[in-house]
Amino acid sequence: MIQFFNMLLIGIGAGSIYALMAIAMVLVWRSTRVINFAQAGMALLSTYIGFELVQKTGNFWIALPLAMILGALFSALVEILLIRTLIKHSTSGPVAGIVPIIATLGLLGVIRATIGFIWGNQDIQIQPPLSKVGFKVGEETIALSPMNLLVLLTVVGMVIILGFIFQKTNLGLSLRASAYSPEIAQLAGIRVGAIRTIGWAIAGAAGAAAGLLQTVNGTGAISPDSLEFSLLLTFGFIAAVIGGLESLPGAVLGAVVLGLVLAVVQIYISGTLVFIVAFALLLLVLLVRPQGFIGSKAGRRA
Repeated sequence: MIQFFNMLLIGIGAGSIYALMAIAMVLVWRSTRVINFAQAGMALLSTYIGFELVQKTGNFWIALPLAMILGALFSALVEILLIRTLIKHSTSGPVAGIVPIIATLGLLGVIRATIGFIWGNQDIQIQPPLSKVGFKVGEETIALSPMNLLVLLTVVGMVIILGFIFQKTNLGLSLRASAYSPEIAQLAGIRVGAIRTIGWAIAGAAGAAAGLLQTVNGTGAISPDSLEFSLLLTFGFIAAVIGGLESLPGAVLGAVVLGLVLAVVQIYISGTLVFIVAFALLLLVLLVRPQGFIGSKAGRRA
């Protein structure tokens, strides 16, 4: 019984990290209709910035929000200087749909190379702010530590805040309108360019949180070629798609389901099958319910 309970906790813990990356990808999609494959690189850069801030301040709790702010600023610059320019000059033809994909993949490589140039290719270490030793329940130690709990609470808090912004505020309405029908949004007086930049900035902050929390919740070590960030991008993208690219709660649900499935595979079958099972789950959902767990077949509407 305790093993099954621990398996659930491991799955939910892994899913919560994937959820942060999925949230970032959903935010960019909902605000600009772009899949940002550079999100993992941006999260990695924010994590390195967080490392420098921890070294300077000696306090993770100061470094985390500052890294999120700087991650938001960097993401906003990417949208203004790169994505907006490319979209402006490729509005029609077969290239229009793939230009942002190529651009974000290229940006991912540029970011990794820049990090290697500045910080070198050796691992750096960030110490966790909380214990990673599981809580004790009676005589048993469960697979839930104070650090895991921080990640879970962060995800829940972000979903509540962002859900409120998107559903209950003028900013959220502007974000949705700018994504679905930018021409009509402009006629309604919405500054579409600025609104889209805000969407990217929020996604950059979420990605920074994902990167830092994943690092300190794991081994604490990162490098420009960290496999953990490649996995974060892959599984975050899968979680966003199976949950529904239009839905923030869907991204979280998709991440939790993915985390639980992969935990079962790792514990009861073999860790070598993780990638195969993840993509098999993606294909299954796309075949059975292409719009994701929490998605709609209805046409676009703001």
